[in-house]
Amino acid sequence: MTNNLDTPHKCNWCPGCGNFGIWAAFKLAAAKAGWDNTNTAITAGIGCHGHIVNFLRINSFEALHGRSLPVACGIKLANHRLNVFAFTGDGDCLAEGGNHFLQAARRNHDITVILHDNAIYGLTTGQTSPCSPKGFVSKSTPQGVNDEPINPVQLAIVAGATFVARVYSSEGPALAELMIKANEHQGFAVIQVLQPCVTFNKIYTHEFFQQNIYELPEDYDPTDQSAALLIARQWGEKEIPVGLIYQSAKPAYESQLSQIQDKPLVDVQPEVRDLQDLILKYS
Repeated sequence: MTNNLDTPHKCNWCPGCGNFGIWAAFKLAAAKAGWDNTNTAITAGIGCHGHIVNFLRINSFEALHGRSLPVACGIKLANHRLNVFAFTGDGDCLAEGGNHFLQAARRNHDITVILHDNAIYGLTTGQTSPCSPKGFVSKSTPQGVNDEPINPVQLAIVAGATFVARVYSSEGPALAELMIKANEHQGFAVIQVLQPCVTFNKIYTHEFFQQNIYELPEDYDPTDQSAALLIARQWGEKEIPVGLIYQSAKPAYESQLSQIQDKPLVDVQPEVRDLQDLILKYS
């Protein structure tokens, strides 16, 4: 395990931020699985999570806010052989990028989504996100948020994701193993990482998760969708399940394109070629 992905840049997340655990887990998984610049690409959106592209020496693309997933899908479509990971935050993925999340899940694109979930907009100093608990007081909701929070695990399952897991960011080895399993899975894989924001979210803290998460039992069957949806609903004191919650076998979007890709390319019409030449000439 000598795969070194370190960069010259020093991590500038707040001390104690859950992003450190995700960063360390990915490097551990990369070392075990052999991910590097020859076989792997990562994308990120806008938010505290997005800084991870500066701290991993690997092919990366930082997209516009909410656009980590469509860029990742495009990369995978262009080169099926790449391991593709989309890093995204709960706001980035489920607010600005909500439609991209739904469409990528229903198409079952063969990418792995690492959802940094701190239930707040940390980069812009503490506004409520789609995952903030009801009643949460923030700069954007001084009287408390009225919205019901999104459950990313439930949403991923019903939208069509075929590998859905949840893990606490400080459980580094468990997170690394889930990253490897998610990448090996053929289809849309989502890992919700419970990632405390120590600066702006005083509810979902490290202490809260350490006291309230529990590992799914060994006899739990992740292929039972109905059971998975019930498990995903659990949230509260001593009842936040972590582990592989749902998995199903279904053809990935990219695997269904092989017949099309094997066909020879059809030459464009002469007038179209002329237009392309004009665009190139005057661009």
